[in-house]
Amino acid sequence: MDVRVLGLGEAGGRIAADLVAAGVEVRGYDPAVASVPEGVLRADDPASAVEGGSLVLAATTGATAVAAAESVLAALGEDTVYADMNTASPALKRELAALVEGSGARFADIGLLGPVRGIGTPVLASGTGASAFAELMTPLGMPVEVVSERAGDAAEMKLLRSVFMKGLGASVVESLEAARAAGHEAWLEREIAEIIGESFLRRLIEGSDRHAVRRVDEMEAACALLLDLGVEPRIARASASLLASLAERSAAGA
Repeated sequence: MDVRVLGLGEAGGRIAADLVAAGVEVRGYDPAVASVPEGVLRADDPASAVEGGSLVLAATTGATAVAAAESVLAALGEDTVYADMNTASPALKRELAALVEGSGARFADIGLLGPVRGIGTPVLASGTGASAFAELMTPLGMPVEVVSERAGDAAEMKLLRSVFMKGLGASVVESLEAARAAGHEAWLEREIAEIIGESFLRRLIEGSDRHAVRRVDEMEAACALLLDLGVEPRIARASASLLASLAERSAAGA
C-alpha cells in the first residue's frame, strides 16, 4: 500500500507520520511546510506527489480544495481513491467528486471527528470511494464509518455535529470570560468541569483559541448548510462570531 498526502500541516502531518510508522510508503507535498515527518518522501510538485498512489489524502484547506484537486487530476489512476479530508460544505464536496470522477478516479468525502489523533481519528466517509477508503484505512487502525455512496453526506453530518461542538465551546469561552470579569472564573471552571469533565473543558477552551481561524470557516459552512435545510443558524452564527473575535485577538497578540 502506498499513500500520497497533499497538505502536511497539523492533520496531514500527523496522519502521514502514523502511516509511516505502520510501514506504509508515504509521499507528500506541501509548499507551506518547511519540514515533513520523518520517513515521508517529499515531492517537488502535487502531480509527482500523487503519481502511482493507491490512496491520496487531501488535507489542505477548504479554500484550496478545488485547486489542489485540479493540480493532480492528470496524475490520478483509475483505481486511485482521492479522499478529501477538509471541512467543507456538502456542495463543495460534490464539486470535488465531479472533478475527480471525471478523471476516472474514485472520490471519498471524509469528515474527521474530534481532535486529530493521527490514524486513530474517527472519520465519516461517503462517496464512490468511501468503501475502498475504509478497506485501506481500517486495518491500519482508523475507525471509519461509511455513511453512503454520495459525496457530501459525510460533510453534512460533520457540520451538523459541529453546530453542537463549536456551540458548546463558544458558550464555555463566553461564560468564563464573563466570570473572569466578575471575579468568579475559578468557581465557574470547577462547576463546568463537574458537568463535562476537566479534560473536555480544557479541550474546548484550548481548541477554540488555537483553531479559531479554521473553525470560523467551518461554522460559516455550517451556517450555509442550516439555511439550506430551512433552519435559522442562531447558535452556529453566534459561534462563528465568537471564534472570529478569538482569531482577531490572537492575530493582534502575535
